[in-house]
Amino acid sequence: MASRFLLFSLFTSLLLSFSLAEVHFSEIRSDDRQIIPFDEFGFTHFGRLELNVTNIHLSNPNPDLDRSKIGFFLCTFDSWLHVTNQLEDGEITCALQSNLIKPVLTFNDLIKDQTSLSKTLTQNDADQYSLVFANCLTSLKVSMDVKSAMYNLDKGGKVRDYLSAGKTMLPRVYYLLSLIYFVLAGVWIYVLHKKRLTVYRIHFFMLAVVILKTMNLLCEAEDKSYIKRTGYAHGWDVLFYIFSFLKGITLFTLIVLIGTGWSFLKPYLQGKEKKVLMIVIPLQVVANIAQVLIDENGPYEQDGVTWKQVFLLVDVVCCCAVLFPIVWSIKNLREASRTDGKAAVNLMKLTLFRQYYIVRGGWRIGYLGVFYVFTGYKFKPEAHNPYFVVDDEEEEAAAEALKLEDEFEL
Repeated sequence: MASRFLLFSLFTSLLLSFSLAEVHFSEIRSDDRQIIPFDEFGFTHFGRLELNVTNIHLSNPNPDLDRSKIGFFLCTFDSWLHVTNQLEDGEITCALQSNLIKPVLTFNDLIKDQTSLSKTLTQNDADQYSLVFANCLTSLKVSMDVKSAMYNLDKGGKVRDYLSAGKTMLPRVYYLLSLIYFVLAGVWIYVLHKKRLTVYRIHFFMLAVVILKTMNLLCEAEDKSYIKRTGYAHGWDVLFYIFSFLKGITLFTLIVLIGTGWSFLKPYLQGKEKKVLMIVIPLQVVANIAQVLIDENGPYEQDGVTWKQVFLLVDVVCCCAVLFPIVWSIKNLREASRTDGKAAVNLMKLTLFRQYYIVRGGWRIGYLGVFYVFTGYKFKPEAHNPYFVVDDEEEEAAAEALKLEDEFEL
């Protein structure tokens, strides 16, 4: 019972990891896992699967092995739930025996001294399927090279689309998003030029983040476009990872710098703020390495789940770490409002940082573009800075408002 539950958990966690199907080549060496998920793909009514398995080697060469219990099959997520129930209830002893799967090939097709198998399967049932390898022989280790290609044909049966159904529009979507960010970069350059007398270094840093985001989306659009047509990224995935890495580091660095008030409130960083950067930047490096390994190696790797967990953990730690400078800024502004006699100025700053804290706390669950627009609007260069020149009435009103700040808790 416990082993069945573990089998189900492993299969589920790997299927839920986001991946785009294309032409995949993978090496399996001395692997005794009962279930190895390879690729996930959404077929239309004109789907095809091309599977080539070479250099097959079994740890037990006994010719009397029941090789019908070793092979590949296609399975939907809902079907796998029922297959798990069949295994638990003892109706079947191997997933390949279920009538709910679509068999592709088994090692029973191997003849003497043969070390390779191939199969082209026509898939007319439109649904989201996973290509899975099953090894139901205890303690048997399998080594093999697997090349799989899943694609959909157009109605004429000539043009191949290697992107999963439902994701075939991704190239256009990413091209559109890159254009939107390109326009945002142009608008920001115009703002910086128009108000160049009040521009701080942080504003140029904001521009760098938007430009890197634009390049990141453009490379991803090209990446998906080539995959859609040929099944291969043709090097665009490398550029995508490079710009994704640079964008991730600069974005988190920008959030930390804005949270500390660097450049527009103070020209330097304190020791504890530098420590946050020293923590966030290496963690972002680890997160990007984990993301690359997840995307390139796929779920069939034995360490695939571990790297997925590492990526999620590091991402959460970074998101939490960059909140601290904002909290420190709010705390310092509240303390300063009671000592320097500039209640109105500090109230404006405090309101701004409180808004930024709230938006920063929820940007992961919202649209990142909205976060960019909000940050640019709130921290844009101003010719007449509202932090300066306040009259007595504003000062008195602000002082009264700040008396209520003790009720605000982060």
